[in-house]
Amino acid sequence: MRTLVIDTATAACSVALVEDGRVIAARHEVVGRGHAERLVPMIAELPNGGRADRLLVDIGPGSFTGVRVGIAAARGLALGWAVPVRGFSSLALVAAAALARTPRDAIAAVLEAGHGELFMQIFDAALTPLCDPVSLPPAMAAARIGATALVGSGSDRLAGLLPPGEDALPDARDIALLPPALIDLDPRPLYGRAPDAKLPAAKAARA
Repeated sequence: MRTLVIDTATAACSVALVEDGRVIAARHEVVGRGHAERLVPMIAELPNGGRADRLLVDIGPGSFTGVRVGIAAARGLALGWAVPVRGFSSLALVAAAALARTPRDAIAAVLEAGHGELFMQIFDAALTPLCDPVSLPPAMAAARIGATALVGSGSDRLAGLLPPGEDALPDARDIALLPPALIDLDPRPLYGRAPDAKLPAAKAARA
């Protein structure tokens, strides 16, 4: 079973080709906002153009545009190759990599959410989520995290509120660290907070 993994939910853009739990090829770049331009060439650089028996895609939370780019690409390839596509969470992937590097009783994954907020979720040592993913201002996130170890690109936003954490972004090659339940999510965007644009009340009532 060969799996193509796509991750575009954050400032990083990464892909990996995994076969029977082993990474056979991978690409990872911090591109900021350039996911749409880099993703397809990165996939094309993989063996056999990244052709796989199934696809896994990061559904977020993260950048609205980045999440949609990854999911759209995964769905398009899955349709063209006639293979299944499932999702995983950016927060879970960051937490899994951190726990693999340094085992702990629990880990709080924190990623930039924009608008002065942070995406946050806490996991235990077995990667069981201890809360739902949320988007919070730094002070509220710090209060929720407490003494739990910290990892993710939002860690520096909590300087002065919590002990230093480990700066990290998701990397598709870490997918094997996630348990089966966390790589079987519906491949729909998990934005983590409400859209910035909202319908007027009258239109929303008719929607």
